[in-house]
Amino acid sequence: MKVDHAEPAAASDAVTRDPVCGMTVDPGQDKPSYRHDGRTFHFCSQRCHDKFAKEPEAYLKAEDPVCGMSVDRASAAHTAKHEGTLFYFCSPSCKERFEAEPEKYLDGAAVPEPMPKGTLYTCPMHPEIVQEGPGSCPICGMALEPMGVPDVDAPNPELQDFTRRLIVATPLSIALLVIEMTHHLFGVDILPMLSARAEQWLQLALATPVVLYSGLPFFERGVASLRSGNLNMFTLIALGTGAAFLYSVAATVLPGLFPPGLRAETGYVPVYYEAAAVIIALVLLGQVLELRAREQTGGAIRALLDLAPKTALKVEKDGSTKTIELSAVKVGDMLRVRPGDKVPIDGVVTEGSSAVDESMLTGEPVPVEKKAGDEVTGGTLNGSGSFDMEVERTGEATTLSQVVTMVANAQRSRADIQRLADKAAAYFVPAVIAIAVVAFIAWIALGPSPALSYAVIASVSVLIIACPCALGLATPISIMVATGRGAQAGVLVREAKALERLATVDTLVIDKTGTLTEGKPALTGIQPAQGFTEEKLLEAAAALEAGSEHPLASAILTAAEKRGVKPAKVTGFEAITGQGVRAKLGGKTLWLGNAALMKSAKVDFSALEKDAEARRGDGETVIYLAEGTKPAGFLALSDPIKETSGEAVANLHKLGIKIVMATGDAEPTARAVAKTLGIDEIRAGMTPGGKQDLVKELRDKGAVVAMAGDGINDAPALAEADVGIAMGTGADIAMESAGLTLLRGDLRGVVAGVKLARATLANIKQNLVFAFGYNALGLPVAAGVLYPAFGMLLSPMIAAAAMSLSSVSVIGNALRLRNLKLR
Repeated sequence: MKVDHAEPAAASDAVTRDPVCGMTVDPGQDKPSYRHDGRTFHFCSQRCHDKFAKEPEAYLKAEDPVCGMSVDRASAAHTAKHEGTLFYFCSPSCKERFEAEPEKYLDGAAVPEPMPKGTLYTCPMHPEIVQEGPGSCPICGMALEPMGVPDVDAPNPELQDFTRRLIVATPLSIALLVIEMTHHLFGVDILPMLSARAEQWLQLALATPVVLYSGLPFFERGVASLRSGNLNMFTLIALGTGAAFLYSVAATVLPGLFPPGLRAETGYVPVYYEAAAVIIALVLLGQVLELRAREQTGGAIRALLDLAPKTALKVEKDGSTKTIELSAVKVGDMLRVRPGDKVPIDGVVTEGSSAVDESMLTGEPVPVEKKAGDEVTGGTLNGSGSFDMEVERTGEATTLSQVVTMVANAQRSRADIQRLADKAAAYFVPAVIAIAVVAFIAWIALGPSPALSYAVIASVSVLIIACPCALGLATPISIMVATGRGAQAGVLVREAKALERLATVDTLVIDKTGTLTEGKPALTGIQPAQGFTEEKLLEAAAALEAGSEHPLASAILTAAEKRGVKPAKVTGFEAITGQGVRAKLGGKTLWLGNAALMKSAKVDFSALEKDAEARRGDGETVIYLAEGTKPAGFLALSDPIKETSGEAVANLHKLGIKIVMATGDAEPTARAVAKTLGIDEIRAGMTPGGKQDLVKELRDKGAVVAMAGDGINDAPALAEADVGIAMGTGADIAMESAGLTLLRGDLRGVVAGVKLARATLANIKQNLVFAFGYNALGLPVAAGVLYPAFGMLLSPMIAAAAMSLSSVSVIGNALRLRNLKLR
């Protein structure tokens, strides 16, 4: 058995070994360290550091699996990896002995760390099954997995267990196969010194460890399935191999029970030990390959976890800096991000500026300019600039932690199409057992001599080849891969149902502000009346809006600041609800607001109304300014359309999706934006309840509706839609109401989501067709329908190999989604 060699410890004292994972670490590098009992331990990552800090005694010593001596983990010079577990040795001789025969020393070997008490476990194929502590799924029999964010670096206990059982089963099965097949295929007896009866006893001795040890999990799960009434793949495996083994044992131990017609030329009843043993070995191989392939679906979570840096550069009150571990960072701390560093954690820039590459989280390749006041996200990559930031979120509250949690939960969620597979499986296993019984009876009644032998072969082949493992994996494995691929592209899937429904969406309802537009109004024009200047108009407007938090006020104040206009102080300020404001400046009364305000103030704007109307026709918002009863002019503001909106709308149309814009803005503004982007339909002046009613109306007409929005006012419509899509830059309540969240915050994410959803649904259907088709073709052949015409009867061993390969093929097909192009 091949043993992987772990990274050897360097001879230099400058290098130590991570006591948790065994990796060698150079203390001179910027790596986490921990002081315990007068010693300094060094770690390759923050996760290893945190594990050690929580329970240091568990990582100080390891037991040499060969001689049993205690070995210091941090300074061990001799290590070797086996089945993903690192073993420590006191000397080179112990290491060599282990590498030569690792299975000999596996008893009492290191096992994965137990999960904390109270950890909930669930089935990867049936997420509705939840229990405290490990066990097997009562529906499909698979081993339960811990819920929450998985430890992607931890070894899989089931994979380790099945690998050990496979190591035992493989040589014994090969020996049985050689003994039996050389005689049947080539007429050669490789054991001429043994009588036929002695050879059967030898085969019994070789097969017993395979069946009773290597195949034990299959029999345990098979018996559990019969007790619960949830028949599954382990029911068929247990029945098939159990029948072949027990038949052979009876033929060996009590051959007198069988009639003369069932005896071979040797005078003894034929046995099928090799079939039972090889089937178990092949099913174990299939399970090991399946478990290893499933581990690859955790690549997205592993990549996300690796985005976070291990340390941060803290700025002290005196201006000095020091490197601290990320776990020690607190909300309110000031951190410095140097050129080329990863942003350590979520926060806001306080000083400096730079361009930050956010593609690892959002999929957007263009770096985003960051300056004082802008938010930055942990895990993103800083460019050539440098800046200081104040920490706003730590731990599970960070964006990266929330993304990882969402991906982990989505990978375990359940798609509606899974019901088809479940319903089929509910009838499938009983039907297979019935077919096996019919095949057995038919061969007994109609088959050639020895009829019982043919009947056993046919019935066992039917039971083995029809194992519904591929059928059960078809949907969840595609969902697992797809949600991980979506996370890499900035499309976070909350649940599998949302991804499945998005694939059939034909209508998209979108909000305007913050979705199609930037959501940040800007001053686009100033039209002074006769006797006024642009600067005077802007100065007066800024004076009236100073202190206001309204987005339009912010736009005016920003424009004034850029032009170097300083607003004066006003007196007698009064806000007029729904119309605008009034105040005194320099002894004169100023009015700033909409047309209704000007009408109530008896100000005549007829001379400028034509220009104002033209501005409104272009989608701009007009704010009038008057001095007493004299018109001073107006300011035009607009919310700029995002640069990406036009491209996204065009691509959505190519995907056959109708786009309806629902906005609370006035119709002229909405119509101007719709005309620019080529949107199919607009609904202006919409309230939150109105948007929800619109979604309901479209659904009542037969449309499959997705709703994309970013504000609190969008939450009801997001919840009402078949699929809610929240912009990651928006309100938390919008994200809570949505099935998908777009980290990029623009509609190109919707395009990527639709492509991902359609590819995933197609992949699931391919898997289901493959699984159903495989069984539809394999069952009749296994039952023996080709025998009358071609003299062909499928061997149970070939059936087992085909069954295992079918599961691996389904997983391989699902893994293709990892390379899906979403742009």
